[in-house]
Amino acid sequence: MSLMKRISLIFRSKANKALDKAEDPRETLDYSYQRQLELLSKVRRGVADVATSRKRVELQVNQLEQQAAKLQGQAEKAIGAGREDLAREALTRKSGLASQITALKEQQATLQGEEEKLVLAQQRLQAKVEAFRTRKETIKATYTAAEAQTRIGEAMSGIGEEMGDVGLAIQRAEDKTAQMQARGQAIDELIASGALDDASQLNAGDDITRELDALSSGSDVEAELARLKAASTPQAIESGDEGGDILAAEPDAVRTEGEGSGSEGGRA
Repeated sequence: MSLMKRISLIFRSKANKALDKAEDPRETLDYSYQRQLELLSKVRRGVADVATSRKRVELQVNQLEQQAAKLQGQAEKAIGAGREDLAREALTRKSGLASQITALKEQQATLQGEEEKLVLAQQRLQAKVEAFRTRKETIKATYTAAEAQTRIGEAMSGIGEEMGDVGLAIQRAEDKTAQMQARGQAIDELIASGALDDASQLNAGDDITRELDALSSGSDVEAELARLKAASTPQAIESGDEGGDILAAEPDAVRTEGEGSGSEGGRA
């Protein structure tokens, strides 16, 4: 096979496939029905033309018959008047009209036969067109129902183009969601095991530092609480200046008691 033949074959096959894909059987049936209606209309016009010609011939025959009858009367009158020459002339003309009338009647009979044939053909064609129209509507309804059923089936099964895209989008979303969930769970496990440090507690130090800070904070709270209790005792409020001396003397007493305890502790 030559190169040009192969190219031609490929082009025809591609074109045939594209046309087959673009072809809608319903549109093709409607177009065929329209063509049949046009053909039926042409047949009807042909029947009308033949009938018109037959009617025209019939009128001509009637006119010639009327002229022949008139000539017959003139010949009879001429014979009655003793004018044989006029009678002969009238009969001669009548004879010429008779031959024309015979030819026209033959033509009229031929046109009548053609008209009857065309009328019969018109009736048969009209019956075929009506049958084709009924079958066309049945095929169109069946095709439409099959097309709708196919689309519904594709939508329900998800194999259609649009539903296929939606299914892929849902699948991608589910995959990303599962991936993010797995990543979050893995990070939580790593933080719990100590493999990763919590960023919110990086400035808080280690566990020992946090405990020491807690103890120091507790001591400060207790010292402040003791000071507030000492300042709010009734003796301090009633004695006024004496309370101030007492408060001033209290540290020496505390120190003395502390030293005594220390000395006893030493002696012991």
